[in-house]
Amino acid sequence: MSTNRVITVVQDEESVIKELCSVIQNISKEAIERDDVFKVGLSGGSLTKFLSIGLPKIETDWSKWRLFFCDERVVPLESSDSTYGIYKNSLLGILPLAEHQFIKIDPHLPAEEAAKDYIQKMAVHFPPDSLPRFHLLLLGMGPDGHTCSLFPGHRICDETSVWVAPITNAPKPPPSRITLTFPVVNNAECCVFAITGESKAEMVKRILKDNEPLPAGRVKPTDGTLHWLLDSEAGVHIKDM
Repeated sequence: MSTNRVITVVQDEESVIKELCSVIQNISKEAIERDDVFKVGLSGGSLTKFLSIGLPKIETDWSKWRLFFCDERVVPLESSDSTYGIYKNSLLGILPLAEHQFIKIDPHLPAEEAAKDYIQKMAVHFPPDSLPRFHLLLLGMGPDGHTCSLFPGHRICDETSVWVAPITNAPKPPPSRITLTFPVVNNAECCVFAITGESKAEMVKRILKDNEPLPAGRVKPTDGTLHWLLDSEAGVHIKDM
């Protein structure tokens, strides 16, 4: 099987959010109708803003959602660095989601133990003895081309055996994190990047046009769809693709 890649360039950030939430609504509807559950992985960064704006506008059965994290910082849940904490503050109380629908890390454990604990928590929600297959992973891209907490040149990018790996020396703070590994990321039914702004334009070109093997460029679902949603500034160098 090969990746079905779709690149969409729209006018501005507002249009990216609208397109993103249209994709989420369609995939969640299909997943719930087929599997009676929607399993989605969340990322931090600008996606937290996009989702806090866009998710309240979509139509879905929120009770069927199970929200995981593509990566997470090993910090207290109340910390401003906690991705879960950001979503808790921006979504709980606004959307009819319950706290138990978020599958989150134990921040009191060291990164290595937190990763093992998160694997156990994930395993409850997927068939036994098989690689987890998410309905949707919502991904961001850093200015260095990293995605999740998979940083360029880091040995964790070559991990093949575990679902979730620890990082204790991330090149950007905080250094202690856990992240989904490429085998799990690329087993998803759908992966979506939502990227905006002129500052991301050169990296978007390097990945989508020049095919540099940076982490974000290594996201290629083996039997699924890959969406790149870009505003006109982020997509300025790939208009002729």
